[in-house]
Amino acid sequence: MNTSELFNLKGKTAIVTGGANGIGKATAIILAQHGANISIGDFNLEDAKKTAKEIEALGVKAIAIECNVLKDEDLVNLVESTIKELGSIHILINNAGGGGGGRENPFKIAVEDIKRDFDLNVFSGWRLCQLVVPYMKKVGYGSIVFTTSMSSINKSPNMSGYGGSKAAVNHMVANLAHDFGPEVRINAVGPGATRTAALESVLTPEIEKVMLAHTPIKRLGKAEDIAGAMLYFASPISEWVSGQTIFVNGGGEQTLE
Repeated sequence: MNTSELFNLKGKTAIVTGGANGIGKATAIILAQHGANISIGDFNLEDAKKTAKEIEALGVKAIAIECNVLKDEDLVNLVESTIKELGSIHILINNAGGGGGGRENPFKIAVEDIKRDFDLNVFSGWRLCQLVVPYMKKVGYGSIVFTTSMSSINKSPNMSGYGGSKAAVNHMVANLAHDFGPEVRINAVGPGATRTAALESVLTPEIEKVMLAHTPIKRLGKAEDIAGAMLYFASPISEWVSGQTIFVNGGGEQTLE
């Protein structure tokens, strides 16, 4: 393969859910920097529009679509609008998610809270895969990347729903690789503690010191660190990689113990 083509995404279209801010925004930008047109699906439409404008300044096309991943009609609209406006779909970044990680005392929450974790992190992404893969197979190129989490392999209190849902993502990806190949690859990226707005809202120097005690690369992650792994999976350089989960965590675990 020509090395100049290894990260070339020119002419390709990527959907990035949760792409208005944080890791999603950093991913959308790095894909655009390598030539991809971007469809941002986010429940925060105003922020999504701002990010789309930033991306257009890079010389590619970008659209912003309001999308609550808990609503099937929004998922369908995201895909249909992307096809209508940008013509095709080659890359899906299933980044939107969330849940009650760290607050899931099993004696103080309801089963509905656990169901919501799985709706956000597993079922919505699975449904988007179902919607986009036919388009990817049609054009002969497809790469799907899920955002998973270190909680998918760590063991901590008050994390059963969130951690369980992210562990399900890892295994789901490994299985879907068999369903989607050979044209479509599917992988996952598991961030360690990353300096997003959510982390910064609770981070103190003391917490950071504890987090870095078992981190060989002595800093917390940046959104761009995670986006780099997303770019790898989205690009032709990883054309023989599918069903894998990579953890981007500074080589360690950023726990509070």
